[in-house]
Amino acid sequence: MIPRFTDYAANERTYLAWVRTAVAIMAFGFLVERFDLFLAYLGRDNPGASSNVVASAAAPHHLHSTQIAGLALIALGIMITFGATIRFIHHRKTIARDETVDYGTALGDVMLALLLICFAAFLGVYVYHQLLTLD
Repeated sequence: MIPRFTDYAANERTYLAWVRTAVAIMAFGFLVERFDLFLAYLGRDNPGASSNVVASAAAPHHLHSTQIAGLALIALGIMITFGATIRFIHHRKTIARDETVDYGTALGDVMLALLLICFAAFLGVYVYHQLLTLD
């Protein structure tokens, strides 16, 4: 029997949850980057749109902003994977020790939550702006 197996298993489950989250964020970043191409395609093929000239003139700006947002989400996913790996290794070594140690701070978790809130706000404003330019 492995000593403290439940602690090691919980650490591994937490690590895998972080990796799943990072993969989902990267997939969302890819989707965001490709979403504007879909909007540009819809704007180009919609002959009844009254603001087709405005939408096509604004398309390069919007394409650039969604590319930046998409790549930033992909980079965030990579950073989360890297941070989760460091956290996993640190907690694995800590579990192996016989001494009692403090758990640590929640600074990284709070920073991640704030970063995701900022991205969500940016995407909300972006979609709202897209809806205004399509009208």
